[in-house]
Amino acid sequence: MSLFRELWAELLAVLSTLLSAAPYIVGYVLLILLMMVIWGGIKKFLTPKKDYGSLKTVTFGDESAVTSNTAASVISIVLIFVLWGAFTGSKLLPGFIHAPGPFVGEGEFNYTITTPAGESDDATVSVVVAPLGEDVTVPAVEPGDGIAKNDAVAIASYRNELLRVDSNDEMGRGEDTFVTAVNGQAIVPGGSVDVAFGRVAMSDKGTLNIIPDTGMQMEPIWLPSPEAVWSRLGEIATVGYRNSTLAEHLGFSLFRVIVGFVLGALVGIPLGYAMGLSNWFRGWFDPIVEFMRPVPPLALIPLVIIWAGIGEVGKIILLFLAALWIMAIAARSGVSGVRISKVHAAYSLGASKWQIMRYVIIPNSLPEIFTGARVAMGVCWGTVVAAELVAAEKGAGMMIMVASKFQSTDIVLMGIILIGIIGFSIDMLMRQAEKWLVPWKGKG
Repeated sequence: MSLFRELWAELLAVLSTLLSAAPYIVGYVLLILLMMVIWGGIKKFLTPKKDYGSLKTVTFGDESAVTSNTAASVISIVLIFVLWGAFTGSKLLPGFIHAPGPFVGEGEFNYTITTPAGESDDATVSVVVAPLGEDVTVPAVEPGDGIAKNDAVAIASYRNELLRVDSNDEMGRGEDTFVTAVNGQAIVPGGSVDVAFGRVAMSDKGTLNIIPDTGMQMEPIWLPSPEAVWSRLGEIATVGYRNSTLAEHLGFSLFRVIVGFVLGALVGIPLGYAMGLSNWFRGWFDPIVEFMRPVPPLALIPLVIIWAGIGEVGKIILLFLAALWIMAIAARSGVSGVRISKVHAAYSLGASKWQIMRYVIIPNSLPEIFTGARVAMGVCWGTVVAAELVAAEKGAGMMIMVASKFQSTDIVLMGIILIGIIGFSIDMLMRQAEKWLVPWKGKG
């Protein structure tokens, strides 16, 4: 029962997180639809159509019926960068696009103390909130008359500050004198009062916690601005990181992925052909392939370290295993999907078994193999980050993990973007290679 309650609590936490993110997701979807409507109106205005082509409908199942809209792709990427800049206060965008930022400037609030005799007195706390990373001095204030004395405090944006206001008062906790109100509103331990620049809360022990408004923009340690990431990219591209240039880091990652993928394809494709053509090979290897297919490559890291150590061989073996089963299944599916009518037609024309293999089986299975290759390359490129956790000295994954330990979010984000761009470029190259090498795909 305790395990069930723990799992139920975790499920509720996940659902709560999803619900809190729902407004942002809905807003993004509505933004997509708005952009689609705007672009559709612009396109219709610029190129009005009166012919039958304007009445064309989509035929589901026809691969050529729906293609990627270039304008939508461009707008999508631009919109992502605009949202990124808006929620990080990027200087690349005009100020009216920025999301509300954290409070920066001066503010004040009054607090009231009450003595055991029932006497009350007020004092003022002057607050200076400076941009994160800038030094600021606490302003000098006159203490004033009365039991309660005026205070001042300096806080960095996105931060809060505990202030013992009774530290300079004539009567404090030692005399059972406590803060009872802020700006005229009653406050108790655990409670809070909204003020002009944010919020003033009270800890369980009666200390005031001054919390300036953080706005909607992300703190740089969580999400740096686009120009900060670009600046870091230029720095690492010229100076390097951890005694290696950016090209060396990316080159080593790409080398590992290509070698692991090629080895996986060289073994997996013949294995898949054998499983697709022979009942014996299918029965022998099918349990092994189907058993290993759902095992994530990350789960194999400890075993690979034991077998091959922490050098380059271990990393390539991990990527080899990531590609092997995908390529084997793709080749097997390609062979199994060849229409038997084509084989019979080739036999009727006097083709030998080798000719059937050469002119029927291989050409008709290539589309499935290329699809599997794209999937396998994507899995390998995603796995290389984990593979480079194993005592790597160079690589994009190593760069990201080392940067995360030092909370260098700009380097982490830069590495993620570069990995995504390279992965996307690899997929585009493989798609183009498929068009060149398998022009008959989807043509029966």
